[in-house]
Amino acid sequence: MKNFDWTQFSKRVFINADLPIAYAAWTKSAELEKWFLSKAAFRSKDGKEVLPTEQVLSESTYRWSWFAQNHFEEGRVNHANGKDFLEFTFAGNCRVQVRLTDVKGQTLVELTQVEIPQDDNSKENIRLGCAFGWTFYLLNLKSVLEGGLDLRNRDPELIGVVNN
Repeated sequence: MKNFDWTQFSKRVFINADLPIAYAAWTKSAELEKWFLSKAAFRSKDGKEVLPTEQVLSESTYRWSWFAQNHFEEGRVNHANGKDFLEFTFAGNCRVQVRLTDVKGQTLVELTQVEIPQDDNSKENIRLGCAFGWTFYLLNLKSVLEGGLDLRNRDPELIGVVNN
């Protein structure tokens, strides 16, 4: 573990979906709630609510919650280019970057989480925990976009499972 990079990680998945559909899955509340969140709310930089079917823009803020978890996340969309790149804060001051690339008719989704603090709690809960969580949610995104099957656990009584 001496050479292990605790400050960042990346995850990649190919999805058989058009790039604009994949981008909308990351940037519209209604789409995020199909594969990632139980509730996604965005506010524009001037504080107005972004409608669930509208694409989020740079400098917006968010409040997100998940099924079967007593947890919410608040943060900021640093950059959304409207096409193939999104960056937002997550797990405190970490930054998550999502890059989408068309490769032979499929969309490559590359997620990178950076600026992870170096304390033991952050190493365990952010570096390892978020990496595990993002792996599941990226596979769920693939499942939803390719076949419509949402793999998330929605029952709050079923805890300690990989799908929440």
